Amino acid sequence: MQASPMVLTTLAGLSTALGGLLAVAAKPTKTTLSVSAGFAGGVMLTASLADLLPEALRFYSSYLPPLTSGAAIVMLLALGMFTAGLLGRLLPEETELAQKYGQNTARTQAMRTALITGAALLLHNFPEGVLTLFAGTADPALGLRTTLAIALHNIPEGLAVAVPFAYATNSRAKGVLAALVSGLAEPAGALLALVLLRGLFTPGFLNGTVVLVAGIMIWVALAQLLPAALAPPRRLTGVLGAAAGCLLMLLGIAALP
Repeated sequence: MQASPMVLTTLAGLSTALGGLLAVAAKPTKTTLSVSAGFAGGVMLTASLADLLPEALRFYSSYLPPLTSGAAIVMLLALGMFTAGLLGRLLPEETELAQKYGQNTARTQAMRTALITGAALLLHNFPEGVLTLFAGTADPALGLRTTLAIALHNIPEGLAVAVPFAYATNSRAKGVLAALVSGLAEPAGALLALVLLRGLFTPGFLNGTVVLVAGIMIWVALAQLLPAALAPPRRLTGVLGAAAGCLLMLLGIAALP
């Protein structure tokens, strides 16, 4: 008996919670926070530069001349980066978060990092849900392979979301919940595509969305995560976290069908 495409998409999204569970197996500290910021930055840069952009560039190059397809990618990336900068300005500042979490600077910084990381990965998971749904609908075997690959791909993302949330809120359960919520964007995206927006989800629309999300993740990694990870006195742990994020995400990308 074959699983339905919606079930496969939901299972792929739920794998982020597994990453969250792995992340909070031990109590988060300032050191694990530095590692997780580097890890999340490595995950986002690698996913964007080694996975999302090459796929989109291949798609646009099949329809447009090289210079035109490159210009389209650059403009969409720039729009994604602008969106990420705007998102950062809309989120609460550290002074506002300090009113809720006291004057603990590390926790307020962690909460802001967690909010930005969670929002970026939420947007990233939305088109992945659509991809899994469409793959499972077209070919059940392909849908199963895609589900397994995206599940592996999502585990490091769950790690990246859970640690800063757990540290900021001093609650491991909230860290796991944050990872779970970011993963639930996948079945939510699939459901939206299936029920409301089936006509809009053309290959061109989906690839454009992917490039926008890549721009958002690159900006978040460069402007928020990596500067926090590489700040002294825990620069080395941040570098190690970023290296681990790059390597694990490359492994997840290699598993994609």
